[in-house]
Amino acid sequence: MAKVLMKGNEAIAEAAVRAGCLNYFAYPITPQSEIGEYLARRLPEVGGMFLQAESEIAVVYMLYGAAGCGARAFTSSSSPGISLMSEGISYLVGAQLPAVFVNIMRGGPGLGGILPSQADYLQAVKGAGHGDCRMFVLAPASVQEAADMMADAFALAEKYRNPVMVLGDGLIGQMMEPVSFKAQKAVAMENKSAWATTGMSARDGNTPNLVKSLHLDPALLNQHNLDLKAKYERMAREEMRWEMYNAEGDYQVLLVSFGTMSRVCRTAVDMLKAKGVDVALLRPITLFPFPEEQIAMAAERSCCKAVLSVEMNMGQMVDDVKRSVGRQKPVSWYGKCGGEVPTPEEVAGVVEKTIADMDFT
Repeated sequence: MAKVLMKGNEAIAEAAVRAGCLNYFAYPITPQSEIGEYLARRLPEVGGMFLQAESEIAVVYMLYGAAGCGARAFTSSSSPGISLMSEGISYLVGAQLPAVFVNIMRGGPGLGGILPSQADYLQAVKGAGHGDCRMFVLAPASVQEAADMMADAFALAEKYRNPVMVLGDGLIGQMMEPVSFKAQKAVAMENKSAWATTGMSARDGNTPNLVKSLHLDPALLNQHNLDLKAKYERMAREEMRWEMYNAEGDYQVLLVSFGTMSRVCRTAVDMLKAKGVDVALLRPITLFPFPEEQIAMAAERSCCKAVLSVEMNMGQMVDDVKRSVGRQKPVSWYGKCGGEVPTPEEVAGVVEKTIADMDFT
């Protein structure tokens, strides 16, 4: 397939169009504003619509309305914008509506800064919305992967009738890389007549579809949450994604890192290997569901003496890594926040210090 040099935000936007999404609602916020700029021009060319709302709160309920009608729709924002959408995300989960969110993260808390960060890990995988609310979360490590994940995100959202988030950072959104787009034919959403508000003429029977998240009967609400929990467990069984690097032989330290930070770690692994220090890298591609078993199996190998979680935040993923590893091996964290990106040399230095501080005999 031919490749074209594109900025990450624009590649994400084009991939959404090619996935058959003709409905985009958003409010501008850096470092993802180019998605809206691109779609303002691109969507009318294919009969689609970009509607800029007056706020992120309005955006998420536009998304709710479109999804409730069975339309393929998505939005994009950055950290504080996603925070404003969190109530609506919970409503989407509760009503079991498919929608796609793109979060090109910036530093925080508060307004923070517009430089790259991974400081929304906890928000995405633990606190996307109130109640027992979960989103499926994908973390791309390149512009190509971000584009590929957009098609996957719509398919997953519709398969599970649940919001899906593509969680990138400022580097993913702003850097330019060669990208090719999958040859794909937009497939209509399956079985939407069973739940969407498409009108009585669109389905058999006389019972109208009601899109809601309100369940006043405690027994019904409990059962509803049990059904959602079963859906999340099915996601974990069927959709878990991760990648191992340099794990064919023995390794002394296991690095765990996601997104663009994992690319820095990959370079650090190569640098250490050239010096005779064997280190492996496990990259979670799905942050929810999280590859706990895979991390546990990689850490329990006798050659592995320590695990290091490397992140562009203050250690948000490290607790999940610790839970995965248990007490079998020591787990530590290294990272930076606010827009500073740890260099391969810095990561390699932390690994060497970890080895020096431990008895590896």
